Amino acid sequence: MHAMQYEITLPADYNMEIIRSRVATRGHLLDAFPGLGLKAYLIRERGGASPVNQYAPLYLWSAPEGMNAFLWGPGFQGIVDDFGRPEVQHWTGLAYLDGPAAGAPARAAVRRRVPVADTERPAGAVDAALEEARLRAASPGVVATALAVDPRRWQLLHFTLWEQEPAAAPGDHFEVLHVSAPERDRLGRDRQW
Repeated sequence: MHAMQYEITLPADYNMEIIRSRVATRGHLLDAFPGLGLKAYLIRERGGASPVNQYAPLYLWSAPEGMNAFLWGPGFQGIVDDFGRPEVQHWTGLAYLDGPAAGAPARAAVRRRVPVADTERPAGAVDAALEEARLRAASPGVVATALAVDPRRWQLLHFTLWEQEPAAAPGDHFEVLHVSAPERDRLGRDRQW
């Protein structure tokens, strides 16, 4: 598994209905994309808990060939043409777990990025994060959760899809507009090594 996300931060007065319409008319195009485990079409709107208007889809790839086909193909080029070329963040997958609400549509997502301190042993940090992911996956309302790491920056990524907005969950909160999950069953389960 490989996790990938780009964030398109939009002006404070941007009409987010444009993004909603974009996802409503184009989101289904990746519903059968080879190599894609899961794509969550995420937005957050300025005000309340978010300081920005943002479109920030997050991908979990079941195969690197799928990620490459997307990045070098017409899908990502559409983003580049409409918004400019965003920085693409990516993480090596560590774990994927379905939650108790796995069959329900995801309506909210929480992303939390956690640095691994220089003084921490990487394996110890990953083991602790994996245990946290397992506990989160057992929480009521969780559709799925994933754990990944960027070993260049030594940053852990916790990503959880929820059936509805969770009452208390640290991290960046997003609304889920659509989920494409053609190869969700190929993401593997639990730890990835």
